[in-house]
Amino acid sequence: MTEPIATRLKDGVVWPIGGQAEVDWINEGVDSSRRITGAIPPLFADYATVADFRTEEGLQRDLGSERRQDLAFVDVLHRHDGGRSWWIGYLDTGPADIVFRDAPKATLYHGWPYVFVLAGPDQAATWRPAPGVQPNWKSHELPEVMFPEDRSWLVSFLWDDDWACIGGPDALIDDVLSDPVLAPNARRVDPQQNATPPGRWPG
Repeated sequence: MTEPIATRLKDGVVWPIGGQAEVDWINEGVDSSRRITGAIPPLFADYATVADFRTEEGLQRDLGSERRQDLAFVDVLHRHDGGRSWWIGYLDTGPADIVFRDAPKATLYHGWPYVFVLAGPDQAATWRPAPGVQPNWKSHELPEVMFPEDRSWLVSFLWDDDWACIGGPDALIDDVLSDPVLAPNARRVDPQQNATPPGRWPG
């Protein structure tokens, strides 16, 4: 791990804040396509997407189902983190809850600003939304980017997308595809195909 550029206090713990060095490996590997490589560098053995629980007509949100899916997702990822801490990244879209509003930011993908914190699965699952904050039509409760310190897997929700892109070892993707909560909205994708889930824009 590189030396954190800053720290922030939350829940009685001082958390390291990541800098550009933590994410340049992602920037160096992604492209601007609709393939999975638009979000995940082609460094992994296997890839998948997991779409949110939303109806196709108007993409109405089922927050209860989304929360169950988020917790199941974090649980599967946790089983494949080797006990390592996670870098969790919050995309600053303006009104979005980025947990540490005043923290230094790193840029990722198309120059989008993120706050990256070295934390873990518990924080990824619980830090958003803040008390009293209601999610809007496209907000995510999970961080938009998550990966363990050894970079053995990567999860990314791109801006405006209502699905997660995942790259990692075969065993992780197999677990995602066999999980009873995640499986209905998960699919394995090849790095050369359009990764957009069926029924999602742009199709």
